[in-house]
Amino acid sequence: MMAELPPDAGAPPPEPPPGPPPRDPFWGYIDLLVFVGLAIPCMLLGLAAVKVFLWAFHLHPSVRTWELVPAQFAGYALLFIVLALLFRTQYDRPFWRSLGWTTPRLPVVWMIVAGMMSAIVVSTVGSMMRIQNQENPLTELMKDPKSLMLVAVFGITVGPLCEELAFRGLLQPLLVSSFGPVPGILLASVPFGLLHFQEYGNSWRHAVVISLAGAAFGWMRHATGSTKASTIMHAAYNALFFVALFSTKT
Repeated sequence: MMAELPPDAGAPPPEPPPGPPPRDPFWGYIDLLVFVGLAIPCMLLGLAAVKVFLWAFHLHPSVRTWELVPAQFAGYALLFIVLALLFRTQYDRPFWRSLGWTTPRLPVVWMIVAGMMSAIVVSTVGSMMRIQNQENPLTELMKDPKSLMLVAVFGITVGPLCEELAFRGLLQPLLVSSFGPVPGILLASVPFGLLHFQEYGNSWRHAVVISLAGAAFGWMRHATGSTKASTIMHAAYNALFFVALFSTKT
């Protein structure tokens, strides 16, 4: 007589329990340190590449702006290429989507309005802090009209894009996951303000108000989940200041 099979003998094996959810963000502080550590070398390599290009084609710009702005662009490009390679080789993750470059549901016009309103608030706070318009390395770069135009184009396109990817795309999610939304947003805004400390003549007041703007961009990033939204807001913020600057030059 054949032995009877247990009732579940023909049933498929039970599915293994689901694993832990993927870590968000998937990168860590070591990756952040690598990114920060490579920032200065990449900027120096970008400057060297521009100098070699100018030398090879016997170009002699009359003002440093035409050398420094392309050098900064090249430095940013090198730095983010390294970050993209790190994401792909270490985590097999894409670059843009990992840093939150997604289309938000919020209409673009509201991002632009938010950027302009942030500029007005920051200007008001700056007036209350009695920030004076004085000569600094940034104003030195914008003395002639062509240089001003070049800095303006960079300041409302490449500048906001790269800064938002770095501070609100890479840094802020890491800090928010460690400390919570409000502390994370504020902590990410501090190095953003310090980044502009030297270019405004080592003015701590400028660093404070720019940190305030960074917190506003961080709020947009967190509320929408999109660095595209914070980039558009940042670009609108810068654009309003450049419009005001152009109006004083005419």
